[in-house]
Amino acid sequence: MTAPDQMSPLRRKLYEVIFGTDTPAGKTFDLVLIAAILLSVAAILVDSIPSVHLRFKDTLKWVEWSFTLVFTLEYLVRIYCSPNPRRYIFSFYGLVDLLSILPSYIGLVYPAARHFIVLRILRVLRIFRILKLIRYMGEANLLFRALNAARRKIFIFLFWVMTIVVVFGALMFIIEGPANGFTSIPRSIYWAVVTITTVGYGDITPHTPLGQAIASLAMLTGYAIIAVPTGIISAELFAEVQHSKSNRVCKHCARVGHDLDARYCKHCGEEM
Repeated sequence: MTAPDQMSPLRRKLYEVIFGTDTPAGKTFDLVLIAAILLSVAAILVDSIPSVHLRFKDTLKWVEWSFTLVFTLEYLVRIYCSPNPRRYIFSFYGLVDLLSILPSYIGLVYPAARHFIVLRILRVLRIFRILKLIRYMGEANLLFRALNAARRKIFIFLFWVMTIVVVFGALMFIIEGPANGFTSIPRSIYWAVVTITTVGYGDITPHTPLGQAIASLAMLTGYAIIAVPTGIISAELFAEVQHSKSNRVCKHCARVGHDLDARYCKHCGEEM
């Protein structure tokens, strides 16, 4: 590990530009990098359209490889100028940077793998750091804690829904049968999932009066259970917010119960 002030002038300058977000050069570099990432992902998305691919295949391939070579060079420079290259390589951003260029090279052997270049979009997560949006991560952590607290209830709810889906699927297989498109219990379960989630593709539909009655019941059941996970998560989220409020302590009067975004104590008026 090398401290930034012990680096050579070139490495220190590169470090300030590539890893620094507080300097004008560093911020400009990161914003240009994010623009390049979005353009490269857009090129991949457009290339997946058959008509566009046939007409601009060579141009889009050249664009893709240009971005890949630029990002490869950037990744190598990051390793070179990082005070702790090993730490960067195995960090979250380091792994994302590597995954953003690997599909292009793997695609030389397995062409289908090149479409995984869309993972490059994960690199724009740096915008949280660049635009000082990291302060909003507290709210994200609040949501994650609420989801974690509700995980058992959600699991039980999903298990219950799966049970209902299997029952409806088995009933429709027995009532409708292969003659009406319900060729197997798994396919009938697929119909039940589509129906209960209110998607309704219409590729399989019941034809008998009893089957249509069961389908109506499944649809009503679907509407009835939509609100359940929302209620579970909302209750846990409210509990987390209340818990967070009760834990905020004023450093001047030691009173608790302040809002998460409070800047001043509501009891003594001092800054939090």
